[in-house]
Amino acid sequence: MRARIQKISKYAPSIFQGKLDFHGRRPGFSLTAEHPAERLFLRLLISAVVVLACAYAYFVGATILNVIARKEALADSVNLATAVSKLEREYFAISQRVGPEDGTRLGLSPVSKTIYVHRPGNAALSDVARNEI
Repeated sequence: MRARIQKISKYAPSIFQGKLDFHGRRPGFSLTAEHPAERLFLRLLISAVVVLACAYAYFVGATILNVIARKEALADSVNLATAVSKLEREYFAISQRVGPEDGTRLGLSPVSKTIYVHRPGNAALSDVARNEI
């Protein structure tokens, strides 16, 4: 294997095997040396990913809990509607049994003299013309 490496080293590299030269604009720039802000940018990137992952987990969890709460609320409203309909049925059944003859038993008396009050000029009907028929 050593003989083969020596044989390859005798050939000149092709134009596609050249190295990247970054010394043209700014001297001393290299991909092997660490930039001073690299660690800061890496920490910021990692913290942003962690914050976004936590926000994603929160919103997914909140959505799931809202769906569960909605289903429970719908079930509760169905139960309440059922209870109200049962109470209405009982009320109508009881109200069918009450008649005018039950009034005296309940302590009610018949109304004999009815007097109606009429006030000329109603404040609620302010737009009506004075001499309407």
